[in-house]
Amino acid sequence: MNKRLIAKGMIAVLLAANAPAFAQHGHDRAQERRDDRREYRDERREDRREYRDERREERRDMRDDRRDDRRDYRDARRGAGPRHDLYRGQRLPAAYHHKQYVVDNWRAHRLSAPPRGYHWVQVGNDYVLAAIATGIIASVLLGN
Repeated sequence: MNKRLIAKGMIAVLLAANAPAFAQHGHDRAQERRDDRREYRDERREDRREYRDERREERRDMRDDRRDDRRDYRDARRGAGPRHDLYRGQRLPAAYHHKQYVVDNWRAHRLSAPPRGYHWVQVGNDYVLAAIATGIIASVLLGN
């Protein structure tokens, strides 16, 4: 019987010594689950950041496109001349009434024939169709 008590005691000692290992194993599993949840949260956070960055980039592109459209619109409606202050319906400045600005060879400049009472006037790189008598601008062609 003594041997049995000794064997039971040894088993009890061995089990007691390994009990923290069993508890540690359970602790490791819980820690792994927490780590998995943390990784999942981090991945989701990173996905949201990427999505936000993509959306921000799209909005920036759209804003740039709108800015370009506004710039094109401004360029399309800009007036003739170096200062871009000549528009249809305005009177041609007196400085451009001189013969040196009148375009007589309108075909060479690829312009249409001016109607009776009008002539083409070159203002910088641009051309203005103006009434001869009054100087009222009928049309503006930008030379870009």
